[in-house]
Amino acid sequence: MFKKVLLAEDFQGGNHGIVEVLREKLHIEELQEELYCDKALTRLKVALKNHVPYELLITDLLFVADHIDRKLTSGIELIKASRALQPTLKVIVNSMEDNPVKINTLFKEQKINAYVCKSRHGLTELVNAIQEVYHNRTFVSPQINLNVADNVFELDGFDMMILKDLADGLTKKEISEKLKQQKITPNSESTIDKKVSRLFDEFGAKNTHHLIAKLVRGGKI
Repeated sequence: MFKKVLLAEDFQGGNHGIVEVLREKLHIEELQEELYCDKALTRLKVALKNHVPYELLITDLLFVADHIDRKLTSGIELIKASRALQPTLKVIVNSMEDNPVKINTLFKEQKINAYVCKSRHGLTELVNAIQEVYHNRTFVSPQINLNVADNVFELDGFDMMILKDLADGLTKKEISEKLKQQKITPNSESTIDKKVSRLFDEFGAKNTHHLIAKLVRGGKI
């Protein structure tokens, strides 16, 4: 098991709960906690300089601003700075974020090793995540469906046109008429209906409002 772990979490009450569980369940020898990203990075630097580096960083994504001046203001900034300092450092994100698009991006761009969504079973999942990462495997909270995120990048121009019109409140019939006026094909109402139905299936949306909300959260429209 990991012998030296750093926890970056700005909710002190949450910190204590996490530390107690991890010490009890995993018997980690050295488990340090920090409320600020800058201080967490400093700990990593000092440990590396002293040739006793941390093996694992567990960090939240959101760090609320207060009276303390900060250079690093988010978990993503901390991950980037930590990996630049120590490329082999394992990283687990422990956050309230449940948007699969954003979580998928963390794996693809930040190369995180695991993602735990804070929830009723979050501490149990965090323990499982640490065990999986220790054995060089990835972990994602079971309620997060990353397959949904992959579909976002398959949207074509016609899809985006329809989605933006739906977001503006147009009906399928109104979109059809608009396309006909602009001499854009295909433009039949049935074609648009099929397109929208396919998007419902791909993104796991229950209705138009749900679909739009998911895509807005993902920053796609």
